[in-house]
Amino acid sequence: MKIAILGAGRVAFHLGKALMSAGHDIIQVYSRTASSASEVALRCGGAPITDISQLTYEADAYLFAVTDMALPHLIPLVCKGREERVFLHTAGSMALDVFQGMAFHYAVLYPMQTFSKERELDFSQIPCFIEANDAKALETVTSMANAVSRRVELLSSDDRKYLHLAAVFACNFSNHCFALAAEILKQHHMSFDVMLPLIDETVKKVHQFSPRTVQTGPAVRYDENVIRQQSQLLRKDPLMKDLYDRLSLSIHKLSIEQ
Repeated sequence: MKIAILGAGRVAFHLGKALMSAGHDIIQVYSRTASSASEVALRCGGAPITDISQLTYEADAYLFAVTDMALPHLIPLVCKGREERVFLHTAGSMALDVFQGMAFHYAVLYPMQTFSKERELDFSQIPCFIEANDAKALETVTSMANAVSRRVELLSSDDRKYLHLAAVFACNFSNHCFALAAEILKQHHMSFDVMLPLIDETVKKVHQFSPRTVQTGPAVRYDENVIRQQSQLLRKDPLMKDLYDRLSLSIHKLSIEQ
């Protein structure tokens, strides 16, 4: 399948390579900046372009891997004159019908993973959630998803929004907690790497058990003495103190609802 990629960020970087490795032909990579387009094109093939007017009409599918803000602006420019082709986006929180009225065949291919250009990933282990507006688009997105992932599931736009929300809690918020822990340790001349065995064991446990059932710490039993003391340690940072207090309450609430 001939594919043109719109965007040159982390998703395009990894998904483009996976599609190329699966035998698809990446024929163009568009980005507003030449260096970004060239970086992805070098990795997954195709010609880098920075002018949307140079976008090919020869692709079978046009894959949007851009920010949610850029998507509504870019879609009309890409779909015009190519309405019979298949158009896909990769966003977690954007509805399928963002293409409505501008194309006949369109779909979503959402790979649920955190991506960094510095880290290699086995894309086959990444769950991909798909949706399409008609049979042609479904056949295209299913073929693409099955070529790169061992776990492909149909999911509606409404449900995908909640999946994305859950991913924010599981990934972005937990990583932010790591960053906050790192700041506390840095202020007191300790290295963050002392946390790594604890973090690794926590992650290993949720591979086997429900996160709710393996929660530990003072908030589960609501040890008020410890919670009060730790909260006071954060009194010079009201936002962080508020996060600590609210998370402690949330942990305890969930624990007693089991």
